[in-house]
Amino acid sequence: MFTGIIETLGRVEKLENDGGNLHLTIASPMASELKIDQSVSHNGVCLTVVSLNEDSYTVTAIEETLNKTNLGKLEVGDAVNLERGIVLGARLDGHIVQGHVDQTAICTSIEQKEGSWFFRFEYDPELNNVTIEKGSITVDGVSLTVVDSDKNSFSVAIIPFTFEHTRFKEYELGEIVNLEFDVVGKYVARLLALSN
Repeated sequence: MFTGIIETLGRVEKLENDGGNLHLTIASPMASELKIDQSVSHNGVCLTVVSLNEDSYTVTAIEETLNKTNLGKLEVGDAVNLERGIVLGARLDGHIVQGHVDQTAICTSIEQKEGSWFFRFEYDPELNNVTIEKGSITVDGVSLTVVDSDKNSFSVAIIPFTFEHTRFKEYELGEIVNLEFDVVGKYVARLLALSN
């Protein structure tokens, strides 16, 4: 379980294919604080630490994860948003994030306005995920508030701190991002679908 508050950026140091799996070695300042079998969110995807070095660690993504997220598109040198799991008793500064990506989206607009940035993302509505204005959304592991919402797109406003400390500063038009929709909203939508 995560909050969507990114702790640090990591950099892809090595990528190794192993059958349908991909081993990702991530250089990170928090590597020395991790332990084997610990869960870490990578662009919003919960992965388990399988090996450690002083300045880097390795996680493994299975084929299904690679097919449903942007992790399979990573290249050596790419930035990755990182967050360790929630510590019980700590403040929940973002919102409840499971680290289970629902689908990807494409960045269709980037606009700088009065010191902040507005990003718009489009996603496939056939998967029946929804956003609502002022609701929560997770983009590449970052907990955000939806500014406006359409059937297959939404926008978010990014403050300078978030822009500088996450992958947002590297986004370009056409960037593919991971989305995790609000868990409460997903259960409500499922219950409504079952009652019809």
